[in-house]
Amino acid sequence: MRVQDVIALVTGGASGLGEATVRDVVAGGGRAAILDRPNSKGEGLAKELGDRTVFAPCDVTSEAEVKSAVETAAKRFGSVNVLVNCAGIGTANRTVTKDGPFPLELFELTIKVNLIGTFNAIRLAAFQMSKNERNQEGERGVIVNTASVAAFDGQIGQAAYSASKGGVVGMTLPIARDLASLGIRVLTIAPGTFDTPMLAMAPEPIRQALAAQIPFPSRLGRPSEFAALVRHIVENSMLNGETIRLDGAIRMAPK
Repeated sequence: MRVQDVIALVTGGASGLGEATVRDVVAGGGRAAILDRPNSKGEGLAKELGDRTVFAPCDVTSEAEVKSAVETAAKRFGSVNVLVNCAGIGTANRTVTKDGPFPLELFELTIKVNLIGTFNAIRLAAFQMSKNERNQEGERGVIVNTASVAAFDGQIGQAAYSASKGGVVGMTLPIARDLASLGIRVLTIAPGTFDTPMLAMAPEPIRQALAAQIPFPSRLGRPSEFAALVRHIVENSMLNGETIRLDGAIRMAPK
């Protein structure tokens, strides 16, 4: 699929990896719907990028809101053929601390947003894609999810986060197999330590320490590098059913 033909839904599209993806799609001649919370900067980003974007406020855990966002994009641009799932939350808590066990509601929230929210967007976007005409490669759509190296190398305090991202990795192949007959490819990117708004709040010594853990290049990943991989996935029709680590060869230590 050529990037200029892309009509993308990008969850978490108002900041970080999602924003970089939206900008890359538009710069390549494609169109993008920014799916993010109503209080995000999605509306401002859509105004900045112009009529090749639309802001569709939604909570990824809501069936009604994601369905409405998909319909908004399809109505505005005629169809949807790419979904990039970037919406997610980060949580950290040990299984047991001096204050007691891990709060169950925090574990449930992490799974709900990162795993169930991802699947919610997949199923609704894939249904919309199934209505598309096939392109020259027989494709109707491409879905790219965001996991994390924590799915494989979870650190102390990351039980909930690692479980949620491990779930995204685990469902990638079966969903790719589910959707193969429809001509929809499904892949997942597992980023390492990236310079996102979450890390931007960390003190510089902590940022430098995190960068030093990465074998090469020894720096934080750039959101534009994530977006570049999304573009390659979209354009390379042989990629399917795989999780790709984007991490500078880091393997996370226990803490």
